[in-house]
Amino acid sequence: MRNIFIFLWRHNFVLYFLVLEVVCFIFLINHNQYQKASVISSSNKVSGRIYESVNYVKDYISLKQSNEQLVKENVALMNLLRKRELVLLDQDSLIKDTLHKQQYSFIYAKVINNSITKQNNFLTLNKGSLHGVKPEMGVVSSNGVVGIVKDVSQNYSTVISLLNEKSKVSVKIKSSNHFGTMAWPGSDSRIGLVTLIPKHVKIKEGDTLTTTSYSTIFPEGILAGTVVSYDVKPGDNFYSISIRYSTSFSNLDFVYLVKDLKKEERIELENNLIQQ
Repeated sequence: MRNIFIFLWRHNFVLYFLVLEVVCFIFLINHNQYQKASVISSSNKVSGRIYESVNYVKDYISLKQSNEQLVKENVALMNLLRKRELVLLDQDSLIKDTLHKQQYSFIYAKVINNSITKQNNFLTLNKGSLHGVKPEMGVVSSNGVVGIVKDVSQNYSTVISLLNEKSKVSVKIKSSNHFGTMAWPGSDSRIGLVTLIPKHVKIKEGDTLTTTSYSTIFPEGILAGTVVSYDVKPGDNFYSISIRYSTSFSNLDFVYLVKDLKKEERIELENNLIQQ
């Protein structure tokens, strides 16, 4: 306390000067509209920038939570859309749309491990059997096909991504519905290979490829990629088509696991036909 009094006594003239300056400044802006408006405008700019910086920091901190909330909302909308399609189908038996003959539910998951540089690449997700995940469920992102679930534990699952020599997905050219098989040639993580599309089919660079209804793993119409180049080897009757994957595997964050609620029924019926 004594030191404070000593400090005030030694610097009393400076303190008096500062106090008088503040008082004069207050009188100046209170009795002069121009200066008052200028001060208010300047203070608003400063406070606005401060608030903007604070909000930026808050937004950055809450970005992870916001992204996860958006993913949850996307899942809810996707499930609602599929339920809506099923209701429409039940109400009108004359509908013949093959896309709506299957009902799907979706589970969101976060990618916690991912490889893109190996010959056989996998992903690890933070959802497992406790969340309803099963082997052979399809995995998609907001941009398109990702892969197929391989193994499942209680809280985790591994996924064979498209960047795997064992990955084979049925796809079709969207404009013509001609279908083939999509695989990974094993070099560039952005480029896939589509085969078994007859050479008489008209295709061009930029054509879109999507999943087909022949799979019990993916819904029909999920984006797979676009045609980059194509050719036919001498003596072959099918194209060799290079496509650019619609999914960017180098920055996957959240994905959706696809469950076909009528998969067992379809497999059982088709197996009965094979056994005959």
